[in-house]
Amino acid sequence: MSEAITRGVRVTVFPEYLPNQSNPRGGLWMFAYHIRIENSGPEPVQLLSRHWIITDANGKAEEVRGPGVVGEQPLIAPGQQYHYSSGCPLPTSMGTMHGSYQMVTARGETFAALVAPFTLSEPYAVN
Repeated sequence: MSEAITRGVRVTVFPEYLPNQSNPRGGLWMFAYHIRIENSGPEPVQLLSRHWIITDANGKAEEVRGPGVVGEQPLIAPGQQYHYSSGCPLPTSMGTMHGSYQMVTARGETFAALVAPFTLSEPYAVN
């Protein structure tokens, strides 16, 4: 889990390994991440775009940018939350993600709501 607060916007991430969608022998590990964005600020904010930095266990980093999240650009009123889930394939059993959401306030001010680093990791059984 990770959590960051920027200008009253709290972004909490809950990562999850997806064994049924992974193929370790084929070099594919699938992860989901569940995001909660809470607006504890005094005015509505809208999520305009996302920026992710995804790094695998070999140190290879990939940047992903795009409008909105899961096809939406949600408007989040004060005291409200927005939830979504998405996925990330990796060529290694472990990696990290972090990034930001470009937000705009009702007054037209833009800012980057940070997403704190979180780990994507295949759980290992203890023998």
